Amino acid sequence: MGKLLTWFLAVTILWVLVYRFINPPITYLMIQRGFEHKAEGKEWKIQKSWLGIDELSSNLKKAAIAGEDVNFLKHWGFDFKAMESAFMKNQKGKKVRGGSTISQQTAKNVFLWPGRSYIRKAFEAYFTILIEILWGKERILEVYLNVIEMGDGIYGAEAASQQYYGKTAQSMSKSRAALLIAVLPNPLRWNPSRPTRYIYYKQGLILRNMRRLEKLPF
Repeated sequence: MGKLLTWFLAVTILWVLVYRFINPPITYLMIQRGFEHKAEGKEWKIQKSWLGIDELSSNLKKAAIAGEDVNFLKHWGFDFKAMESAFMKNQKGKKVRGGSTISQQTAKNVFLWPGRSYIRKAFEAYFTILIEILWGKERILEVYLNVIEMGDGIYGAEAASQQYYGKTAQSMSKSRAALLIAVLPNPLRWNPSRPTRYIYYKQGLILRNMRRLEKLPF
Protein backbone atom coordinates (compact mmCIF):
# COMPACT_ATOMS: atom_id res chain seq x y z
CA MET A 1 0.00 0.00 0.00
CA GLY A 2 2.89 2.31 0.79
CA LYS A 3 4.47 1.77 -2.64
CA LEU A 4 1.09 2.20 -4.34
CA LEU A 5 0.51 5.50 -2.56
CA THR A 6 4.01 6.69 -3.43
CA TRP A 7 3.49 5.89 -7.11
CA PHE A 8 0.08 7.57 -7.09
CA LEU A 9 1.51 10.75 -5.60
CA ALA A 10 4.48 10.75 -7.98
CA VAL A 11 2.39 10.19 -11.10
CA THR A 12 -0.35 12.68 -10.25
CA ILE A 13 2.07 15.43 -9.17
CA LEU A 14 4.10 14.93 -12.36
CA TRP A 15 0.88 14.98 -14.41
CA VAL A 16 -0.17 18.28 -12.87
CA LEU A 17 3.33 19.75 -13.32
CA VAL A 18 3.37 18.79 -17.01
CA TYR A 19 0.04 20.56 -17.57
CA ARG A 20 1.48 23.63 -15.88
CA PHE A 21 3.54 24.14 -19.02
CA ILE A 22 1.78 22.02 -21.68
CA ASN A 23 -1.86 22.65 -22.59
CA PRO A 24 -4.15 19.65 -21.99
CA PRO A 25 -4.82 18.16 -25.46
CA ILE A 26 -8.15 16.53 -24.58
CA THR A 27 -10.39 15.75 -21.61
CA TYR A 28 -12.51 12.78 -20.56
CA LEU A 29 -15.68 14.79 -21.18
CA MET A 30 -14.64 15.60 -24.76
CA ILE A 31 -14.12 11.90 -25.45
CA GLN A 32 -17.41 10.96 -23.78
CA ARG A 33 -19.36 13.53 -25.77
CA GLY A 34 -17.66 12.32 -28.95
CA PHE A 35 -18.83 8.76 -28.36
CA GLU A 36 -22.32 10.02 -27.52
CA HIS A 37 -22.36 11.75 -30.91
CA LYS A 38 -21.33 8.55 -32.67
CA ALA A 39 -23.98 6.55 -30.78
CA GLU A 40 -26.61 8.98 -32.06
CA GLY A 41 -25.39 8.61 -35.62
CA LYS A 42 -23.73 12.02 -35.68
CA GLU A 43 -20.19 12.96 -36.65
CA TRP A 44 -17.46 13.05 -34.02
CA LYS A 45 -17.18 16.70 -32.96
CA ILE A 46 -14.56 18.37 -30.80
CA GLN A 47 -14.32 22.05 -31.65
CA LYS A 48 -11.63 23.89 -29.67
CA SER A 49 -8.91 26.51 -30.09
CA TRP A 50 -6.48 27.54 -27.35
CA LEU A 51 -5.82 31.15 -26.34
CA GLY A 52 -3.28 32.14 -23.71
CA ILE A 53 -4.37 34.12 -20.67
CA ASP A 54 -2.94 37.35 -22.14
CA GLU A 55 -4.88 36.82 -25.37
CA LEU A 56 -8.26 36.34 -23.69
CA SER A 57 -10.47 39.40 -23.31
CA SER A 58 -10.31 40.97 -19.86
CA ASN A 59 -14.12 41.18 -20.05
CA LEU A 60 -14.28 37.42 -20.45
CA LYS A 61 -11.94 36.76 -17.53
CA LYS A 62 -13.97 39.08 -15.32
CA ALA A 63 -17.25 37.54 -16.46
CA ALA A 64 -16.03 34.03 -15.61
CA ILE A 65 -15.06 35.08 -12.10
CA ALA A 66 -18.19 37.19 -11.61
CA GLY A 67 -20.51 34.45 -12.81
CA GLU A 68 -18.85 31.28 -11.60
CA ASP A 69 -16.65 32.06 -8.60
CA VAL A 70 -16.68 35.61 -7.29
CA ASN A 71 -14.13 34.77 -4.57
CA PHE A 72 -11.74 33.05 -7.00
CA LEU A 73 -8.80 35.32 -6.23
CA LYS A 74 -9.30 35.07 -2.46
CA HIS A 75 -9.77 31.37 -1.69
CA TRP A 76 -7.35 28.43 -1.88
CA GLY A 77 -9.49 26.25 -4.12
CA PHE A 78 -12.63 25.90 -2.01
CA ASP A 79 -15.33 28.44 -1.17
CA PHE A 80 -16.89 26.89 1.92
CA LYS A 81 -19.46 29.65 2.35
CA ALA A 82 -20.74 29.11 -1.19
CA MET A 83 -20.82 25.35 -0.63
CA GLU A 84 -22.77 25.78 2.61
CA SER A 85 -25.22 28.16 0.92
CA ALA A 86 -25.76 25.74 -1.97
CA PHE A 87 -26.31 22.86 0.47
CA MET A 88 -28.90 24.80 2.47
CA LYS A 89 -30.81 25.80 -0.67
CA ASN A 90 -30.74 22.22 -1.94
CA GLN A 91 -32.17 21.07 1.40
CA LYS A 92 -35.08 23.44 0.85
CA GLY A 93 -35.78 21.88 -2.51
CA LYS A 94 -34.38 24.70 -4.62
CA LYS A 95 -32.42 23.73 -7.71
CA VAL A 96 -28.99 25.35 -7.42
CA ARG A 97 -25.47 24.53 -8.43
CA GLY A 98 -23.16 22.74 -6.06
CA GLY A 99 -20.99 25.71 -5.11
CA SER A 100 -17.91 24.40 -6.93
CA THR A 101 -15.16 26.93 -7.52
CA ILE A 102 -13.39 27.54 -10.82
CA SER A 103 -10.45 25.61 -9.37
CA GLN A 104 -12.65 22.60 -8.59
CA GLN A 105 -14.29 22.69 -12.00
CA THR A 106 -10.90 22.89 -13.69
CA ALA A 107 -9.55 19.95 -11.69
CA LYS A 108 -12.61 17.90 -12.60
CA ASN A 109 -12.59 18.83 -16.29
CA VAL A 110 -8.88 18.23 -16.87
CA PHE A 111 -8.06 15.23 -14.69
CA LEU A 112 -11.30 13.39 -13.93
CA TRP A 113 -14.51 11.97 -15.29
CA PRO A 114 -18.03 13.45 -14.92
CA GLY A 115 -20.04 12.16 -11.99
CA ARG A 116 -21.25 12.81 -8.48
CA SER A 117 -19.77 9.93 -6.48
CA TYR A 118 -17.89 10.53 -3.23
CA ILE A 119 -14.79 8.89 -4.73
CA ARG A 120 -14.75 11.34 -7.64
CA LYS A 121 -15.32 14.26 -5.29
CA ALA A 122 -12.37 13.12 -3.17
CA PHE A 123 -10.12 12.99 -6.24
CA GLU A 124 -11.47 16.39 -7.27
CA ALA A 125 -10.46 17.86 -3.91
CA TYR A 126 -7.00 16.33 -4.22
CA PHE A 127 -6.37 17.69 -7.72
CA THR A 128 -7.82 21.06 -6.72
CA ILE A 129 -5.19 21.36 -4.00
CA LEU A 130 -2.45 20.33 -6.43
CA ILE A 131 -3.35 22.88 -9.11
CA GLU A 132 -3.70 25.65 -6.53
CA ILE A 133 -0.17 24.89 -5.30
CA LEU A 134 1.54 24.03 -8.60
CA TRP A 135 -0.33 26.20 -11.12
CA GLY A 136 -1.60 29.33 -9.41
CA LYS A 137 -4.69 31.39 -10.24
CA GLU A 138 -3.54 32.69 -13.63
CA ARG A 139 -2.94 29.22 -15.09
CA ILE A 140 -6.10 27.81 -13.52
CA LEU A 141 -8.28 30.49 -15.14
CA GLU A 142 -6.48 30.08 -18.47
CA VAL A 143 -7.06 26.32 -18.55
CA TYR A 144 -10.64 26.70 -17.34
CA LEU A 145 -11.55 29.12 -20.13
CA ASN A 146 -10.00 26.82 -22.73
CA VAL A 147 -11.47 23.44 -21.76
CA ILE A 148 -14.92 24.24 -20.33
CA GLU A 149 -17.85 22.83 -22.32
CA MET A 150 -19.69 25.72 -24.00
CA GLY A 151 -22.01 23.97 -26.41
CA ASP A 152 -22.56 20.80 -28.41
CA GLY A 153 -19.00 19.70 -29.18
CA ILE A 154 -17.71 23.19 -28.41
CA TYR A 155 -14.98 23.62 -25.79
CA GLY A 156 -13.33 26.79 -24.59
CA ALA A 157 -14.08 30.46 -24.99
CA GLU A 158 -12.39 30.94 -28.37
CA ALA A 159 -14.32 28.15 -30.10
CA ALA A 160 -17.55 29.37 -28.46
CA SER A 161 -16.94 32.98 -29.46
CA GLN A 162 -16.25 32.00 -33.06
CA GLN A 163 -19.33 29.75 -33.13
CA TYR A 164 -21.85 32.11 -31.53
CA TYR A 165 -20.51 35.57 -32.36
CA GLY A 166 -18.27 35.03 -35.37
CA LYS A 167 -15.45 36.84 -33.59
CA THR A 168 -12.39 35.93 -31.55
CA ALA A 169 -12.50 35.86 -27.74
CA GLN A 170 -9.63 38.35 -27.75
CA SER A 171 -11.99 41.29 -28.24
CA MET A 172 -15.21 40.29 -26.53
CA SER A 173 -17.53 42.96 -25.12
CA LYS A 174 -18.80 42.90 -21.54
CA SER A 175 -22.33 42.08 -22.69
CA ARG A 176 -21.31 39.12 -24.84
CA ALA A 177 -18.86 37.81 -22.25
CA ALA A 178 -21.60 37.82 -19.60
CA LEU A 179 -24.00 35.99 -21.94
CA LEU A 180 -21.38 33.35 -22.73
CA ILE A 181 -20.81 32.65 -19.04
CA ALA A 182 -24.54 32.80 -18.23
CA VAL A 183 -25.22 29.57 -20.17
CA LEU A 184 -22.51 27.52 -18.43
CA PRO A 185 -24.79 25.68 -16.01
CA ASN A 186 -26.21 23.89 -19.06
CA PRO A 187 -24.51 24.83 -22.36
CA LEU A 188 -26.26 21.97 -24.17
CA ARG A 189 -29.63 23.50 -23.35
CA TRP A 190 -28.97 27.23 -23.61
CA ASN A 191 -27.35 29.24 -26.39
CA PRO A 192 -25.79 32.70 -25.85
CA SER A 193 -26.75 33.76 -29.36
CA ARG A 194 -30.41 32.95 -28.59
CA PRO A 195 -30.75 33.92 -24.91
CA THR A 196 -33.93 33.26 -22.97
CA ARG A 197 -35.40 35.63 -20.40
CA TYR A 198 -33.65 33.64 -17.68
CA ILE A 199 -30.26 33.93 -19.45
CA TYR A 200 -30.75 37.68 -19.80
CA TYR A 201 -31.50 37.81 -16.06
CA LYS A 202 -28.27 35.90 -15.31
CA GLN A 203 -26.38 38.20 -17.66
CA GLY A 204 -27.55 41.17 -15.61
CA LEU A 205 -26.33 39.57 -12.38
CA ILE A 206 -22.94 38.79 -13.93
CA LEU A 207 -22.55 42.34 -15.26
CA ARG A 208 -23.37 43.71 -11.81
CA ASN A 209 -20.76 41.46 -10.20
CA MET A 210 -18.22 42.46 -12.87
CA ARG A 211 -18.59 46.10 -11.87
CA ARG A 212 -17.77 45.18 -8.28
CA LEU A 213 -14.60 43.29 -9.14
CA GLU A 214 -11.27 44.96 -8.71
CA LYS A 215 -8.78 45.07 -11.59
CA LEU A 216 -7.47 41.58 -12.29
CA PRO A 217 -3.73 40.95 -11.79
CA PHE A 218 -3.54 39.11 -15.13
